[in-house]
Amino acid sequence: MACTWNGKVNWMELRKAIEPTTTALVLQECQNGVIGKLSALPALAEAAEEGLIPNAAALAAAARTAGVRVIHCTAQHRADGWGGNRNARLFRAMPKMPVPLHAGTEAVEVVAEIGVGNADVVLPRHHGLSPFEGTELDSLLRNEGIRTIVAVGVSVNVAITNLAFDAVNAGYVVVIPRDAVAGTPPDYVDAVFEHTLSMIATVTTTADVVGAWAR
Repeated sequence: MACTWNGKVNWMELRKAIEPTTTALVLQECQNGVIGKLSALPALAEAAEEGLIPNAAALAAAARTAGVRVIHCTAQHRADGWGGNRNARLFRAMPKMPVPLHAGTEAVEVVAEIGVGNADVVLPRHHGLSPFEGTELDSLLRNEGIRTIVAVGVSVNVAITNLAFDAVNAGYVVVIPRDAVAGTPPDYVDAVFEHTLSMIATVTTTADVVGAWAR
């Protein structure tokens, strides 16, 4: 599904896709220990600082005003590591991080610029690479009749791409504001959008989504 024509936004189509009563804004790992002040991933945090964080904050504010449910999907681990993945190099590197994502610590809290509204949902996971894995996300969305996910956060390298595939496989429409996600390096992110994400999701901008909700 495309919401642009010759570079112009098809407002009717975009508005229909992200109708507030059937849409959720899902923020993936927008937390202090990943993209915030405690990040152990400096390249990713730097990529997120100028674009993702302020744009995600704008999207969250607009969603709350429009009546779109905001869901913060965070990653956390037990201090003793029990039950965590060990079946990939990414997981085996986590215990060596200078700031662990331990449950109950500041590292797993949503970055202050985005914040957590009174009606927001915080949905942590202890396992896997996607917010659909090992959480109630799918059930909660289906219970509320949600059909579209506006996906923002990190990273395009792993979790955002995983989220998009899981959501599409589960029957959801996925909308990705290109300037509200991040990954590294930039040329790889561009390639993923051009050759993969644009094939399965509507790729748009923060301004377009905010504008559609405002209409």
